[in-house]
Amino acid sequence: MASREENMKRTNRVLRISQLDALELNKALEQLVWSQFSQCFHGFKPGLLAHFEPEVKALLWLFLWRFTIYSKNATVGQSILNIQYKNDFSPKLRYQPPSKNQKLWYAVCTIGGTWLEERCYDLFRNRHLASFGKARQCINIMVGLFKLGGLINFLIFLQRGKFATLTERLLGIRSVFCKPQNIREVGFEYMNRELLWHGFAEFLIFLLPLINIQKLKAKLSSWCIPLTGASNSDNTLSTSGKQCSLCGEWPTMPHTIGCEHIFCYYCVKSSFLFDVYFTCPKCGTEVHSVQPLKSGIEMSEVNAL
Repeated sequence: MASREENMKRTNRVLRISQLDALELNKALEQLVWSQFSQCFHGFKPGLLAHFEPEVKALLWLFLWRFTIYSKNATVGQSILNIQYKNDFSPKLRYQPPSKNQKLWYAVCTIGGTWLEERCYDLFRNRHLASFGKARQCINIMVGLFKLGGLINFLIFLQRGKFATLTERLLGIRSVFCKPQNIREVGFEYMNRELLWHGFAEFLIFLLPLINIQKLKAKLSSWCIPLTGASNSDNTLSTSGKQCSLCGEWPTMPHTIGCEHIFCYYCVKSSFLFDVYFTCPKCGTEVHSVQPLKSGIEMSEVNAL
């Protein structure tokens, strides 16, 4: 029985990262609520909320505390992560929610402490109250000691995994799961497939710009369709000059590159400027020079049509 209880405690122990994530979610929610609330006063006089900002924030956080910790024993971030507070001072093994005194003191330490710090900073910044130097020093010392205690508590939390904040340690409330958690079984097959495909895609992105697709296509077409006595005579040019070998349309300003095929001037010139090793897509002949087609051949083609 003892070993079973120990195993249950280990499986139900809240991870440190989950507790820290809950705190970050709470901060994000506070920022979101305050930004939405402050936007309601954009049409009013600028600086209207500046004088009462600590009090307004305290009322908002008190409203959130009433419907989260006081009623559900968990903050918003903890509810998202299936976590809630437990009374660690209770000797019972079963779950015991925090008492009302613990909840009230939680509100005093978190909401009241933040309000007191902000309001004291505004008061001591005022020139008329600058004479209270000793009180200011005492408050600064108290705030420094509290932050030092928070740092020490955080180091202990990293070691033991309990009480993420100093307030939780002082009040004796710690985070537990709302429902028992099963042991997680992680499968890496999906991750391995994703990594494999991502690596393959990055390899293709690196390799494809280095491949001359047009030249490779010409080579393959020249291998698949063997040439049968290609001649460079004027008659051969006239019979094959009814369409451009690149665009497939009637050749505009017909030119030749030294083989029996005809090209538009703009098609062959742009392809040659783009690729110095440009070859004919039909026969694979390399470009030696781009020469205009003879006028006699052009007229014979027109008459033939």
